[in-house]
Amino acid sequence: MVKKYVLVSGGVISGIGKGIIASSTGLLLKTMGLKVTSIKIDPYLNIDAGTLSPLDHGEVFVLNDGGEVDLDLGNYERYLDVTLTRANNITTGKIYRDVIERERKGDYLGKTVQVVPHITDAIQDWVERVATIPVDDTGEEPDVCIIELGGTVGDIESAPFVEAMRQFQFRVGHENFALIHVSLVPTIGTVGEQKTKPTQASIRDLRGLGLSPDLIACRCEKTGLDEGIRSKISMFCHVKPNQVLAVRDCNSVYHVPELLREQGLIDFLWRRLEIEQSVTISPALKEKGTEMWKKWNQLTQSQERLHSSDEVKIALVGKYTNLQDSYASVVKALEHATLSLGKKLIIKWIEGSDLEPETQTSNPSKYHEAWKDLCDAQGILVTGGFGRRGTEGKIAAAKWAREQKVPYLGICLGLQIAVVEFARNVCGIEGANSIELDEDCKNAVVVYMPEVSKTHLGGTMRLGLRPTEFQPGTENSVIRKLYGGGSTVLERHRHRYEVNPQMIDQFEAKGLQFVGKDETGQRMEIVELADHPYFVGVQYHPELLTRPLKPSPPFTGLILAATRELEKYIKAL
Repeated sequence: MVKKYVLVSGGVISGIGKGIIASSTGLLLKTMGLKVTSIKIDPYLNIDAGTLSPLDHGEVFVLNDGGEVDLDLGNYERYLDVTLTRANNITTGKIYRDVIERERKGDYLGKTVQVVPHITDAIQDWVERVATIPVDDTGEEPDVCIIELGGTVGDIESAPFVEAMRQFQFRVGHENFALIHVSLVPTIGTVGEQKTKPTQASIRDLRGLGLSPDLIACRCEKTGLDEGIRSKISMFCHVKPNQVLAVRDCNSVYHVPELLREQGLIDFLWRRLEIEQSVTISPALKEKGTEMWKKWNQLTQSQERLHSSDEVKIALVGKYTNLQDSYASVVKALEHATLSLGKKLIIKWIEGSDLEPETQTSNPSKYHEAWKDLCDAQGILVTGGFGRRGTEGKIAAAKWAREQKVPYLGICLGLQIAVVEFARNVCGIEGANSIELDEDCKNAVVVYMPEVSKTHLGGTMRLGLRPTEFQPGTENSVIRKLYGGGSTVLERHRHRYEVNPQMIDQFEAKGLQFVGKDETGQRMEIVELADHPYFVGVQYHPELLTRPLKPSPPFTGLILAATRELEKYIKAL
């Protein structure tokens, strides 16, 4: 089968939005009936994203197979409604490890192993191999592979990948390879003059490396691109005016696919990649794609119609709130739930440490602001995270939610925090804590999982898609009903610690019910508090499987409870 490849590169600055444009391009092609997959290239030397700090690189996204990958793969899965593998995230570390292992085995037959051709060949081989892996329920090979090249063109780390892609365009043929370059057109000064020099310089660097863009996606402010500016970019960057796309700032990233479609992205790629002549499109997939686009439009239109009366305030209590990309999937899950229910999301970002008494002494205004935001919120979400900092603040937030009957959702550490708080303040267990937070605690409510390595951090946690089984007698559980009433749910995990199974009877005797456990019945997966509007903790990460058109049930429950519509919703199921 002929495979089509669309490479998305970026220039001028990092974080320019390549991931959203790559995802949007894939979505548009999928709405035409094509089967689409995606690959993210990250030029760092890490084997994967698992050991990276969220404050350094944003959220670590986890896949079904347990792969810890870049957050952009989350965008791909959400936009395309596909299931990717760890192989869909290429890093310099993976490529070099692969080549060195082959050299040690003697695969290169005594040759001097070099960046060119051995590293560049390994990159191309990896891309071609992964591009054939089925990613949806058809079980068929994809027609198109979207490749996002991380970093900025000109970075020394990206050089082997740029060279590999330069070679790759000839390897697969001109009609099978298209390049979208994302650049920045800044507006300078009070007169609002748009400047094209950064884009010109970026394209010059790209062409000097042997790659010529077919489309230039120009990030710009809400006014879009002036026609004179578009013509100037066209003239100096060797493309036609219709190949210069204005990607203006939108109210929501969900509008980007419509923006690209309006400017003819589909029509251009259709001709440029000769899709009509070389790809057979299934009528069933074509119809499915049309329906997908219709629902997407309904989603964006309904978002535009929301008013202040539809607002719902959710307090997100975390420890990486200075970089909101640390919680990218959590935010998306909240957005998907609110949009599906016709609500307008307002997130109150609260750093866990700001809720602690020490902050009241060192920075009283920050302390009182954090508590005001918590008290004003209609729902409280305590997220995952590692380390001790801010955990006492999270415990205080869980206590407030429990005592004041404020809807609460705890994710991973958020579940463990809720159990620790309950052990201390309801069960009266002195010194109750997690050994992650205090190794010498008197009563370890949360313990290290016995099978997890304590010496190696990368890829050693409990990772990937795993089953959670609802326990007998939980038919009336709210969270079970939100999941559809079945006996088992599949969700993605990423954790090293678990609730101490030896203490479960004490908690359940006081009303904290562990309604979901793993297949062995020994590991606690879902906790639910009796006599509360909505108090749920989950050991897994439900945000990793959310979709714009299929929101995550625990998040849906939080929004429903926050707007006092949960009981009505449950009765209608």
